[in-house]
Amino acid sequence: MDTNPLVGILMGSESDKEVMSAAVEQLSAMGIEHDVRVISAHRSPKLAAHYADTAADRGIKVIIAAAGKAAHLAGVVAGHTHLPVIGVPIKTSDLGGMDSLLSTVQMPSGVPVATVAINGAKNAAILAAQIIATSDSSIKDKVIDLKRDMEKKIEEMSSSGLDYPGVAE
Repeated sequence: MDTNPLVGILMGSESDKEVMSAAVEQLSAMGIEHDVRVISAHRSPKLAAHYADTAADRGIKVIIAAAGKAAHLAGVVAGHTHLPVIGVPIKTSDLGGMDSLLSTVQMPSGVPVATVAINGAKNAAILAAQIIATSDSSIKDKVIDLKRDMEKKIEEMSSSGLDYPGVAE
């Protein structure tokens, strides 16, 4: 982590670390500095509010907030900042993550949270990069390269074809 991170990554619990490592890896691969913290909307609400209140002053441009079950972290953070907040619902053993998804996505009017798929940490990182890319040409170039690389991989898979017995070409 650098002293000037652009993305804040928050997790409601240390148990979310495995899922959120995909966001950390993606941001690192793109050279985007980030800050990673465990902050709970329920167990440390003052800390969550303080982090959100001061994030912009510290240079944070986007906050990714991940939580499971009653996943209110992204919403609490969004209520305390003008920065874009991306919610990552974490898969749970109780309801498979539907509880987390609904808690994250059902925000009141005026307090938006962009929400990715259950355990969608990599997509959260890419979305954060795309947001930052609107005002940073070096990040824009990295996002464009990422998209081109994905397209190239699909084209390579497509050109090699798939072998299905009994299917005429």
